[in-house]
Amino acid sequence: MILDTLGVGLLGTSTEICHKVIQYSKIYSSDISSTTWGHLDFRLPPLYAAFVNGVAVHSMDFDDTWHPATHPSGAVLPAVIALSEAFSQKKKISGLDLLLAFNVGIEVQGRLLHFSSEARNIPKRFHPPTVVGTMGSAAACAKLLALDQLKCKNALAIAASYAGAPLANAATQTKPLHVGNAAKHGLEAACLALLGVQGNGQILDMESGMGAFYTDYNPQTLPTLQSYPWLLDQQDVAIKRFPAHLGTHWVADAASSVRRKLIEHNNLFPLDKIEKVIVKVPEVRYVNRPTPNSEHEARHSFQFVACSALLDGSMSVQSFASENIHRPALRELLCKTHLQHPPDNKPSFENLYCEVSVTLQDGYTFSDRCDTFYGHWRKPLRKEDLEKKFQSNASRVLSAEATEGILETVYNLEKVEDSSVLSTFLSGQSATALSEKLHLL
Repeated sequence: MILDTLGVGLLGTSTEICHKVIQYSKIYSSDISSTTWGHLDFRLPPLYAAFVNGVAVHSMDFDDTWHPATHPSGAVLPAVIALSEAFSQKKKISGLDLLLAFNVGIEVQGRLLHFSSEARNIPKRFHPPTVVGTMGSAAACAKLLALDQLKCKNALAIAASYAGAPLANAATQTKPLHVGNAAKHGLEAACLALLGVQGNGQILDMESGMGAFYTDYNPQTLPTLQSYPWLLDQQDVAIKRFPAHLGTHWVADAASSVRRKLIEHNNLFPLDKIEKVIVKVPEVRYVNRPTPNSEHEARHSFQFVACSALLDGSMSVQSFASENIHRPALRELLCKTHLQHPPDNKPSFENLYCEVSVTLQDGYTFSDRCDTFYGHWRKPLRKEDLEKKFQSNASRVLSAEATEGILETVYNLEKVEDSSVLSTFLSGQSATALSEKLHLL
């Protein structure tokens, strides 16, 4: 999860929305600063480094997802990395410290989501990282700051008052701000709690607290530490192979399979012979976009991904480039594409499926169905494919030495004495310049 998040965050530094938030964040200055990923030329105060790096992680909707639905890593990792750098002048934060704080942040998100049945479905009202991600970031930063129990409660209470963003801003440049704000606000909440700011210590137990976000919120007493089962021991995450809403990954696999059948039957892809394309998916309104006109809309369009995968056989970062979004062949196919919502196809990342059917003018129909795409937690990416994704993303921003340095550091994180080595690689410094900083126990 850490490796994938760093890779998509580095790739995201090249996006227009990331450039805009960097320009905004440069107006702030502080004696304490943290790395802006992919940039050697400037640093930012920890809050704004967490914000910018969080925006970068979600700028292309390429970051991890799990069930119940949220993007768990992007809200936490930028915050704890920025905070660990702020500590570095006073004391070293080890890789193990960083790893434990990260896990706490993921765990808090998962526990809060499991207190609601509503949270198990693809959301309709608000973007989950803005709620549970903000809480997870606060918990992770509270752990790294070694806050006592009272101050931890206050950190979560403060974070709850920062939480929430409407889903109406999906498929726009504002959506990545949700994850950036979750990272920033969680860090800010923990820092305010450290200074003694107080909130409601019962925030997690109240209908007017976390219950304000989920109508069926029902918190449970957690097991003791001696018998505590961590959620990441029970459940993996989905790691995306291309940068788009998770629901479209079922569509891509089904459409790619149909394309293979069409080519076997016709030798070439028969674009001019296609009469209609039917895509059977759950009813998720913000991913129902018949004619997307921007990369953000295309990333949230069942129709676009179906047509793009039919034309090309697979999806990639380049699929969402402007020239591919507006190519005539794709626009022609979009006009022939229609969604259907079978009543048994529920809007849950655990249970949804996609069926794609292409009917030709001669009456022949070619169909295929995807129940679990490659990258889903039931069919996780192989280690070599995860590494290829990271290297492909990171190498667009960093040197080969820095990219390999991140890979080695993440795989040995529990042995690293000073986690600031990770930030030094993320800034773009080469491995040779860092040889004296990388100390493994």
